[in-house]
Amino acid sequence: MGQSTTSGAAAHYQTIIRNGLFFDGSGELPQREDIAIDNGVVAARGDLSAATAEHSVDAQGRWVMPGLLDIHTHLDLEVELDPTLPEVVRHGTTTVVVGNCSLGAAFGNQRQGDQDPIIDCFARVENLPKSLLSRCGDAMHWNTTAGYMDHFAQLPLGPNIAPLIPHSMLRIEAMGLEAAISRAPTKDEMARMVELLRQAMEQGYAGFSTDSLPFHYLANQPNTDKKIPTHNASSRELTTLLDVVRDYDRVWQATPDSQDKVHTFRLFSRTSGWFKRRALRTSALTAIDTTSNRQAWRLTLLLAKMFNSWLFRGKFHFQVLSTPFKVWGDGATTPGFEELPAAMQLIAKEVDDRQGRAELMAQPAFKAQFVADWDERNPAITFKRDLATMVVDRAPVAGWRGRNFAELKERLQLWQQQGDSVCLEPAEQQFFASCPAGQLSQGEFLFELIRQFDRDLRWYAVSANDRPEILEKLLFNQHTLPGFNDCGAHITNMAFYDGNLITLQIAQRHSLQRVAEAVKRLTRDPAAFFNLNTGSLEIGDQADVTIINPEQLAVHDAEAARQWIHRDLFNHDQLVNRPNGVVEAVFIAGQLAWYQGAPAPALGEQTLGRALRAA
Repeated sequence: MGQSTTSGAAAHYQTIIRNGLFFDGSGELPQREDIAIDNGVVAARGDLSAATAEHSVDAQGRWVMPGLLDIHTHLDLEVELDPTLPEVVRHGTTTVVVGNCSLGAAFGNQRQGDQDPIIDCFARVENLPKSLLSRCGDAMHWNTTAGYMDHFAQLPLGPNIAPLIPHSMLRIEAMGLEAAISRAPTKDEMARMVELLRQAMEQGYAGFSTDSLPFHYLANQPNTDKKIPTHNASSRELTTLLDVVRDYDRVWQATPDSQDKVHTFRLFSRTSGWFKRRALRTSALTAIDTTSNRQAWRLTLLLAKMFNSWLFRGKFHFQVLSTPFKVWGDGATTPGFEELPAAMQLIAKEVDDRQGRAELMAQPAFKAQFVADWDERNPAITFKRDLATMVVDRAPVAGWRGRNFAELKERLQLWQQQGDSVCLEPAEQQFFASCPAGQLSQGEFLFELIRQFDRDLRWYAVSANDRPEILEKLLFNQHTLPGFNDCGAHITNMAFYDGNLITLQIAQRHSLQRVAEAVKRLTRDPAAFFNLNTGSLEIGDQADVTIINPEQLAVHDAEAARQWIHRDLFNHDQLVNRPNGVVEAVFIAGQLAWYQGAPAPALGEQTLGRALRAA
């Protein structure tokens, strides 16, 4: 793809994208079309070979499509430090939904005295460093939902931002943090929540988010044993607030109660349009093929189908992550371990409090609880407790890299039988010698790994979406939408920024018709569901355009593209994706934002995206 420039005086359009295979987001087969852009919008489409432009982009052999949407992110905080959101834009994503899982910044930092709700709510739930969260909070100078929407116009914004109202933060705003995590609202506090939510819907917020995952806890003392505020809401409170969302035909983003299927069914059944003025648009997490329950994905699809049938008259979809759910851990710090009561106590310690974790693990009662959590196979715990699925990425024993924990346990047994001659290196011998004598259970061996190495042991596990044929069924089911990429959260545990590209790649293996369907599911479908004026490139639409190199997409290796970098902005390490050559160009509001692997000059210098207000 080449870029050329003609004389400004002779220009008919500001930009023309020529010769590309154009997917319009309708799901129809692509056509070879040129696209002209003027004043940030699509000015013309078709054969524009006779037209001239200030800038011409040759998209011969490339796919041209509307900018992609990511409907589940936690970029609310990062956008305040780097509004360009380069890790998003480089993947062809031009619109992100924020305020998910009941957490967000719609009310500012909400600090009162020594209370810092942004740190308290985000640090453990989304595994973000407290130092980073503190800087994000410092950057928040608004305290109303209107101020939040308006402040984006003052930032050199990269992609468009579509905020939801987060329930935990709404409770804090109306009740204060301590009350929000300990009791029901008073009549006046409930009225205040309703009024704040109604105001936000009037201001164009795309919807409202809650959370029911039972392992989402606060991060600051003395409340590390308390769940985030949304968990304290009664059914009556939730119904009252969701009726406001329903009145405005906005979206409810919801998560399941992973330990109570009946509660989850009752929760999601609120989508029903029976006895209500309309169905409640519900975007739920998540349809996923877990390794711990091989039939769970069938149940999610059945539920979604039922909710959308005449039985419920709902408007419901599950989000689907388009790639294997590969998650890293540092010692006990990994999202899945929050389900284990003992491991949860380790995670609650400050990241640099190695001594505190060591003192905890020195207690016999704690060890007994940790081992029991792992070995007793409580069916309510969804994390698959199998050492063979947990693989070393980095450890003080260099020779362990790439070996799973079950292999290491076998090596311990071999050492117990044959002695030091079997050791790979002195560090392994030292570890073995520090383990208790005799046969260890899986839980006991895992305890020793974490006790001796703490966060110096970095490992990963694939806990879902490891069967390509099932994943594809989930991705292209009529009752799902691609999502759950979680960009902006868990910055050392996972990286799914390329989720949209993986969806296109899966479709590419079949046909252009399947690619057209994938483009629709990444553009017009989510835009329509969230009532957002984006996702299409009709005449007069904002010119958010993504140009894909299909040859590079076909050979994109998601594993090889995942990198561990030091992010200067965060002063912290981060997992990211680097899809080399797949996304050739990205336009946001008609301005070139990304070109041939690098940010364009406008990204960071101009305000490109905007706060999208639901229609």
